[in-house]
Amino acid sequence: MTAHHSMLQFIATGDHKLMRVVNKWPAPKWVRLSAITATRAGDGWLWYLTGLILLLFGGSDRFAAIAGAGSAAVAGIGIFILVKKLSGRKRPCEFEPHCWARLLPPDKFSFPSGHTITAFAVAIGLGEFYPALLPILVFCAVAIAISRILLGMHFLSDVLAGAALGIGLAFSGHALFA
Repeated sequence: MTAHHSMLQFIATGDHKLMRVVNKWPAPKWVRLSAITATRAGDGWLWYLTGLILLLFGGSDRFAAIAGAGSAAVAGIGIFILVKKLSGRKRPCEFEPHCWARLLPPDKFSFPSGHTITAFAVAIGLGEFYPALLPILVFCAVAIAISRILLGMHFLSDVLAGAALGIGLAFSGHALFA
């Protein structure tokens, strides 16, 4: 067994242990509603609305900010579509039913989390131009990432990889347009 294979097995084992705990947790109603709200915000409308508000009221940096964050998000979408097809990793809901979440996944593969890539690409990308907004933007991105785990859509490693990719793309977008 190679070191690479051992590391992947270690990650998968941890992912599946957490999945079993989360899928069996009868979360309180406020957690359920928060997770569904966060995941729906990550469907894109929150980022489009944020971009529109910045376009109208974002000052002199608005075009660069939207171009940087937007290019990071578009690149992230391309990357997650390609990597999901290459990895072929099944979603947690394919392994074990969730005790309360009934949302249908947007596609059939789990790795990496597209919602998380996009959330971090936009949040960090805009936060680079508007540091005062960074805490609320990061809060939104983290809430979206956690919701994907709580709803049984992704494993922990899917959202961690998505966050890392999104952050890297955000810094790249900022470097291109700042």
